[in-house]
Parts: sequence; structure tokens; C-alpha cells
Amino acid sequence: MLIGYARVSTPAQSLDLQVDALVQAGCDKKKIFTDIASGSKTARPGLDKALDYAREGDILVVWKLDRLGRSLGHLIEVVKGLSDRGIGFKSIQESLDTTTSGGRLIFHVFGAIAEFERDLIRERTNAGLEAARARGKKGGRKRALTDKQISIGKSLAADKSRSISDICQTLKISPATYYRYIHQ
Repeated sequence: MLIGYARVSTPAQSLDLQVDALVQAGCDKKKIFTDIASGSKTARPGLDKALDYAREGDILVVWKLDRLGRSLGHLIEVVKGLSDRGIGFKSIQESLDTTTSGGRLIFHVFGAIAEFERDLIRERTNAGLEAARARGKKGGRKRALTDKQISIGKSLAADKSRSISDICQTLKISPATYYRYIHQ
């Protein structure tokens, strides 16, 4: 039996592409387990359910290698665990099938390439952030209030006859911003 597993990193992403590909590959829609979690997260209940559900002779199918493992080490660990239990593994995008000796060899090569690609992306991102910092740029959101606005807000707050909503209305800020910057 073919058992599917699909994962996306954030709720804003859709599982539809992966689920459709798994169904087209022969997985029963009722036998597709899913997660919405970053690949770096260790807690993935959908994967745990898929691994518990799989029995000897079954094949776990994923859309792409990086959907299964957090790292090359984890990917190899999961596939070896499946193999030890007599369960095969297929990756649709990489046309990989570990039920064959050639598939097992290619699995290790593609796993290494996928990890290499993720490392390159991480390195490029970090290099870009460092270059921006070197040019004096700061990451994150801009402050909601300037120092002058904070000073005015504190002066208004010192006047006990003024309400918080009045101060917020005067400065055109929300109560949360008031408490974050003025009320201390």
C-alpha cells in the first residue's frame, strides 16, 4: 500500500500541490498524512502517524525529499528506519524508489544535494544580512514612536486627568503602543 506524507512550513502555504501529486502517484487520499511545520521542527505529528501506520510491504511516498527530513542525517535515519521495518520509500520529484538498489544509491546522492542547497540558501541569506548591517541597516520593524512622541506621551500621562484613550487619540496610537512605549 502507498502511504503519502505532505508538509508545508507555514499555514500560509497550501498542501494541495503535494496532496494532488501523491494521489496521482497512487496514494489513497485517506492514507495521506500532513503537517504544517517548519522542516527544522522535531515535532511533526503527521509524520509520526504516517510512520506508525506503515507496515511491512508498504511504501511511504513524499512529493520531494526535503518534505520528509530535517537534515540529511534525519532523512537517512527515517529511510533506514523504514527499510529496517521492510517499508519502502518513494520521492515523486526526484523519481526515487528505495525498493531498488539503484534507488537506494540515488537516495543518498539526492539527500546530500538537497541539504547542500538548503545550506547555500542559508549562507546567502546570512551574507545578505551581514552586508546590510555593514551598511548601517537594521532589520525588523521600525519603531512606532519617535523619542519626541514618547516624551510627549509621558508628559500627557503625567497629567492624571487625561485618560489612556485620550492620550492614544492625541498621539494617534493604539493602547498596545501606549503600554509598550509610554506606560512603564
